[in-house]
Amino acid sequence: MNSFTLKMIGIITMLLDHIGAVLLQPGTVPYFILRSIGRLAFPIFAFLIVEGFFHTRDLKKYMTRLGIFALLSEIPFDLAFNNKVLELGYQNIFFTLFLGLILIHFIHQLENKYRTNPTAYNIFSALVTLLFCIIAVILGTDYDFKGILIIVAFYLFRESKLWMVVSLLLILNMIGGISVLGTLSMVFIGFYNGKKGKDIKYFFYIFYPLHLLLLFLINLLV
Repeated sequence: MNSFTLKMIGIITMLLDHIGAVLLQPGTVPYFILRSIGRLAFPIFAFLIVEGFFHTRDLKKYMTRLGIFALLSEIPFDLAFNNKVLELGYQNIFFTLFLGLILIHFIHQLENKYRTNPTAYNIFSALVTLLFCIIAVILGTDYDFKGILIIVAFYLFRESKLWMVVSLLLILNMIGGISVLGTLSMVFIGFYNGKKGKDIKYFFYIFYPLHLLLLFLINLLV
């Protein structure tokens, strides 16, 4: 399974999740089913962020792209989920992915700098992770500090699918409820072959705010 296929699974499960969240009534069976399926989306995107970090040819452009679309997606996100043009207490998932990408970049630099001093590396990487978790909580990003920890876990355990599963289960258990179903995303991630597949770099960036805006408009009409 290449990154294209994995990304499409993430997009489809995210779309189903958002259809449930925006258009369906909480407490109904269809709502529960779509929201449960949607739990697979974020871990897949978190994994792909780490893969993108290692395979991108220009990290600064990658970060800039995420940051720009985090800002562009905020109004559609707030309209869809809060019926407001701007809700400062809750930010879209691009902010979480953006912060996570910057963080693993810092951790990677620390890893290279303190290659012969693992104690210093562990202390500084823990401190910078704590800082970014605090930033995520203050900004109110989707998945807040748990999303940051998932990205870091996928970075740290990128050579061990078993530890990815364990760390993902532990982190999602902090959220509780159906969120633990996100661990099932490892079924798809486990088949990842490290290949890119079709290049749809900008598809997800455009699809994210566009589908939120469409869901908002549909919700106005029904």
